[in-house]
Amino acid sequence: MSHKLSLPAILLVLLTLLSICHAQSRPTQSSVSGRVLDPSRAPVSGAKVTAIPDGSPTGPSVITDQDGSFVLSLDSGKYSLRVSKEGFADATQMLEASGSTVQQHDIVLQITSVRTTVTVHDVSPYTVPVMSSATRTPTPVRDIPQTINAVTREQIQDQMLLSIGDVVRYMPGITAHQGENNRDQVIIRGNSTSADFFVNGVRDDVQYYRDLYNLERVEALKGPNAMVFGRGGGGGVINRVVKEAGFAPLRAFTVQGGSFNDRRFTTDLDQPFGEHFAGRLNAMYENSDSFRNFVGLERYGIAPSFTIAPSQDTKMVLGYEHFSDHRTADRGIPSFELRPVDVPVETFFGNPSDSRVRADVNIGTVNFEHLAGPLNIRNSSLFADYDRKYQNFVPGAVTPDKVSDTLTAYNNATNRRNIFNQTDLIYTMNTGSIRHVLLGGSEFGLQLTDNFRNTGFFDDTTTSILVPLANPTINTPVTFRQSPTDADNHLNTKIAAAYLQDQIELTPHIQFLAGIRYDYFDLNYHNNRTGDDLNRIDNLVSPRLGIVVKPFMSLSAYGSYSVSYLPSSGDQFSSLTTITEQVKPETFQNYEVGVKWDPTRYLSVTTAAYLLDRTNTRSTDPSDPTRIVQTGATRTVGYEVGVVGNVTRKWKVSGGYAYQNGYIRNATTAAPAGAQVAQVPHNSFALWNNYQLIPRLGVGLGILNRSDMFAAIDNTVVLPGYTRLDAAAFVFLSEKLRLQVNIENLLDTKYYVNADNNNNISPGFPIAVRAGLVARF
Repeated sequence: MSHKLSLPAILLVLLTLLSICHAQSRPTQSSVSGRVLDPSRAPVSGAKVTAIPDGSPTGPSVITDQDGSFVLSLDSGKYSLRVSKEGFADATQMLEASGSTVQQHDIVLQITSVRTTVTVHDVSPYTVPVMSSATRTPTPVRDIPQTINAVTREQIQDQMLLSIGDVVRYMPGITAHQGENNRDQVIIRGNSTSADFFVNGVRDDVQYYRDLYNLERVEALKGPNAMVFGRGGGGGVINRVVKEAGFAPLRAFTVQGGSFNDRRFTTDLDQPFGEHFAGRLNAMYENSDSFRNFVGLERYGIAPSFTIAPSQDTKMVLGYEHFSDHRTADRGIPSFELRPVDVPVETFFGNPSDSRVRADVNIGTVNFEHLAGPLNIRNSSLFADYDRKYQNFVPGAVTPDKVSDTLTAYNNATNRRNIFNQTDLIYTMNTGSIRHVLLGGSEFGLQLTDNFRNTGFFDDTTTSILVPLANPTINTPVTFRQSPTDADNHLNTKIAAAYLQDQIELTPHIQFLAGIRYDYFDLNYHNNRTGDDLNRIDNLVSPRLGIVVKPFMSLSAYGSYSVSYLPSSGDQFSSLTTITEQVKPETFQNYEVGVKWDPTRYLSVTTAAYLLDRTNTRSTDPSDPTRIVQTGATRTVGYEVGVVGNVTRKWKVSGGYAYQNGYIRNATTAAPAGAQVAQVPHNSFALWNNYQLIPRLGVGLGILNRSDMFAAIDNTVVLPGYTRLDAAAFVFLSEKLRLQVNIENLLDTKYYVNADNNNNISPGFPIAVRAGLVARF
């Protein structure tokens, strides 16, 4: 099969060489090339470029490719270069073709003020051809020297995905961590994080469960990302791209219900008010139970946004979200004899009426953008307030006779206020035949955090009790109060950063990316119980280098190197001690090579191999067990392949395969050298298929496979591998109404999806059915 696939490439290269030879044999012609861009400097594909000689009504023309690129061979003379594309105002440039010189032109099309509503009878692609998140500039994903996975709102809707954990199931190389079942937490390339979450490129780092109701897509940008996102992000980051008000009217409603009393409603309303102002409202309400006994949730969100466009060159977007999530705290089940204990998957440990998780989130954003000729000016501000608390019962070790389990309890509260401001200046210029996209920017932030924790005392006397394994659900009275080690602190975190980047296009076939960022990270810690004040300041310099080689426009090969740092206070900077106050940041270095191929406009195939080193981790001094030294190191070596998009007009796919080997290179305080990193399976595979059988009927099939993995870094308890099938059916009742039925775990496979440690293990869903009615007007 590989030989068949390579034949068109060989023919294309031969034809290109023949055309070059032919052009060289005609010295009186010029090769005129360029790109057609929109006001945000994103490529415009399908635009018609016509070169009209002086005194002639028409001339030769071409259509821009998916990079917005075009090439015209012209006889010597003066021409009007006219560019047209539906939805844009026509643009004209004068040029003079002389001899065999190659001339390059960037032509920016302005969006027209006339807006129409179009009904498209076609498949919705899962691909994202152009992205700003990875480079802070609109760049074709194929030209970014980094592995990127994105799940669009079309795929979210098709699979009825509800959470970040649902989304990453179909992203190669990412595992959803249990996160104590009170927050989003992911493991990317062997590195666990509960803080590397962003919204429109701005930090959203508090521990809570995010919803998907107001999103255009979810992006996973893998490898260290400090050049773009700042501290942390050692294995990668998760970025949510939020819907914003546009100038096409939209009315969309979804009603969903199913197994375990699943009940959910969402709405998406978009309305222009004239040519310069538009408003949008996304809202959601859900009240659902679970296959787990006594476990349920209630959450709602409301997210209005407003777009103000006083001119074609200026746009401001105002956004706000209020999100509330209340649910039962559920720490899963313990282990026994190195495997999850054999109890019914619905068994709840602890007192469900006293187990609660609450998160109330308010996020306001202001995004401004202005195009001044070749200079694009952007400024983004985020103001966020997070109020979060959870109270839970924690299963512990099962007694050797398999009769009882040890139970403890505690609660924890976090209040955080975030203020961030980012400014980007993007300037496009040419130095001779070399094209540059220059980026200069800054980020300033202030984070104020209060943490408070209590320990549970059963019958107001003891911090642990034994409960019968056959019936571990209890109602024993518990008093929550502070123990000598419980947190009660206030943190003041100041961030200042500056960054520079150059995307260099030497030729249409060779590109370079070089960037560097400086971060000033100032953490002040106050212990409310003792009055102690501690401070740690880090000055972090994070480089990024990449090269992209494009044998032809639809294929790119790349290599990259990037660095990130994690300050000693951890990804949540929730505490500081006299020891960690003196400890240097951990360092993440990533080496990666890969290939990206778009065999068609709506299908993308990617593959990558990487080596990711984490150093400066803490270890016990072998000559003095009371001292800490920073000689620990971990390494993840991996390979992954991904596919996303339309195989045919009727068949959409998303998924891939990943091989990972994450291990301890040098002993750390957590494990000796050679230990495997927790919850990083060697092999994982996921593939979602959506096939349109007939115009009004479609079906979906999802396959998930994962090999064994360890629950914790001590490499004792194993979570067995599994294969799970999901399915769906889509009935188009009319052009505006769709009924869908999704079945999760079609074969009712028993499996364990993840863990927080050896005795907090989450069973996977048994077979579950959900039905949804989707209306769009």
